[in-house]
Amino acid sequence: MKRMMAIVEREMRKFFRSPALMMVSMTLPLVQLIVLGNAFGGKIRGAKMGVVDYDRGSQSLKIHEAFDSIAVNIRTFTTVPYEDEQAAREDVRTGKLDGAVIIPAQYSRRVLAGDSPAIGLVVDNSDQTMSNSLEAEMQSLVDAMNAPVIQQKVVTQIALEIVELYPYVEYMKYLLSGSIALAMYVAVMIGGGMLYIDDKARGVHEGYLVTPITRLELVLGLNLAGTIKAVLSGVCLTVIGSLFAGLGVIFHPISALLLCLLIISTSVAFNGMMFLMMVRVEDPLVPRAMFGVLNTLLFFPSGAISPVSGFPKWLQAIAVVDPFTYAVHGFKAVLLKDGGLTAIRFDLLFLFGFGIATLLIATPLFKRTL
Repeated sequence: MKRMMAIVEREMRKFFRSPALMMVSMTLPLVQLIVLGNAFGGKIRGAKMGVVDYDRGSQSLKIHEAFDSIAVNIRTFTTVPYEDEQAAREDVRTGKLDGAVIIPAQYSRRVLAGDSPAIGLVVDNSDQTMSNSLEAEMQSLVDAMNAPVIQQKVVTQIALEIVELYPYVEYMKYLLSGSIALAMYVAVMIGGGMLYIDDKARGVHEGYLVTPITRLELVLGLNLAGTIKAVLSGVCLTVIGSLFAGLGVIFHPISALLLCLLIISTSVAFNGMMFLMMVRVEDPLVPRAMFGVLNTLLFFPSGAISPVSGFPKWLQAIAVVDPFTYAVHGFKAVLLKDGGLTAIRFDLLFLFGFGIATLLIATPLFKRTL
């Protein structure tokens, strides 16, 4: 045990002697959380909508009043008057406008006569996010205008009542779970995988052979040190990220304990996976080249950015064996849903099992390399 802890002490001394290395391992996930959390998932604000009014009647005036209400309250878009439909279409095509509404001539007369009135909406559907937001807002406006002035006393239509289990979840909160997992992955990749290969290239591990340290102690010491580094990174980003996202769950003792269990299990899984990948590698450039590939292959299919159910079948198959998937699910269950141990017990079981299994596979491969 003392010999194994000596290896852990050596690895941790190297880690703490390089503050820049510690900062880099947490900077990328933290920057990603802040930038992506504010860049995605928000509601459209301040779009420009051109309005071509060929009618100028009493009913088209109601549309203008509704547009003014939108601009003042939810601020999805502001309107710009146009005299010519062709000019409005061209400005939508060139990006000067985000959309254009065409109110045709005789619109008011057709509304009062009940003669199937219609409003035109021109959108640039190359930007699906913007076009979908404008279409949804216009559809809500049309539905409101179609509602009868005098409501029926007896309800004859089917209604949908939506019950939301949780308060509004901002995208930064949704992204936090993936950022925590990514921080631990970066810590394992930089503080474990790359340093491990660098030591092999320098012949440090060959020097261990002339000491009383056994190969099993060496393996356990290296993996324990890597796990500690990942745990430190995970704890730091969980606390900092939760404060940035406005989550107070870290101050609840039970939730904090569950988060610690998730951080430890995720660290074990990531470290075992990385050790298995790097155990036979000799070239120090290989882990650096693999960093981006592994990041894309493991992080994005995990459900950290979007739900796994929306992926094609082959990508869902990757998510099933991806430890990121279970780490992200577990962190979401605790941070966002207060799910308790029942919600994360399978995640803990998979992560611990995955880490132990990869370590058992890597150990004999490690023996053959010495």
